[in-house]
Amino acid sequence: MTAVAFNHRDLWIRKGKYPGIDFGRVLGSDGVGVVIASAEPGPNDPLLYKRVFLTPMHGWYDHPDAPEIQTNFGILGGGKNPTLGTFAEYVVVERDEVILAPDHLDNIHMAAWPLGGLTAWRVAVINANVQAGHKILITGIGGGVALMLLQICIAKGASVYVTSSSDAKICKATELGAKGGVNYKMEGWSSQLKSILRNTTATRERPELDAVLDSAGGDIFAQIGPLLKTGGRVVCYGMTAVPRITFTMREVLKNQRVIGSTMGSKKDMIDATTFMAQRKFVPVVSRVLKGLESVEEGFQALENMDHFGKIVITMEGELAAKL
Repeated sequence: MTAVAFNHRDLWIRKGKYPGIDFGRVLGSDGVGVVIASAEPGPNDPLLYKRVFLTPMHGWYDHPDAPEIQTNFGILGGGKNPTLGTFAEYVVVERDEVILAPDHLDNIHMAAWPLGGLTAWRVAVINANVQAGHKILITGIGGGVALMLLQICIAKGASVYVTSSSDAKICKATELGAKGGVNYKMEGWSSQLKSILRNTTATRERPELDAVLDSAGGDIFAQIGPLLKTGGRVVCYGMTAVPRITFTMREVLKNQRVIGSTMGSKKDMIDATTFMAQRKFVPVVSRVLKGLESVEEGFQALENMDHFGKIVITMEGELAAKL
């Protein structure tokens, strides 16, 4: 391994919020490295000495809706195999669990991509069906998935709006291409968003959202329902604020939909990486730490919620430096 990255999942596992988790498990779902040995005979293995990243999940191959066999689905790091996680100097995996790393990313930014990129791709492209010209709201900008959603949606040609509890994060999001944003801690933030939509929408177009990409849960429809078009979608990929979403007859009559979205298939991972490589966008990295001994610093940053982008660890040591 040459670089690994944190996800909030790692923090939640340490807090005991996942079932069946006990001590002795290796954490980490994101990582990039170089293949230094292979069970394939001979020196001509096409993967040998190549830079690759690990697929963050297993057991979901190409089905468009969900894992083919739920009992076989797992996520790298703290999952069914207790010793298999990226927070390690060496990792042994089956050869179909690695994908060649795009050339335009260095190790730090490559490590930041897999789980967040896969989750964001499925939210935006598969479930929200983001298209050029769409108006998209991304809640809670600043986390790894939310920022990758921003990059994917902009690359698709959509106009993107954001919410955050931090004005500084909203400002950074606009620097990355967002049309505008509102602080959801402020009273009447949905009215502020409505004004921004009106001011950034062409005269002949309706100032409506095509989709909301949400990670918080709660009564999101009460806030944005009037701004969401008839037939619009709320795609939920987490419930960090409230573990439920209120859905009423009001939304039914408007043919609005709420769609749950988690992870994705290996096909999704390949498609997302191909898209990212073609558009050559680079995942946002908030902080780079050195060596696995700095892992506590990374967890503290996740706890403080003061990061904007991914937190990455570069591996130390003579071998990692050569790779």
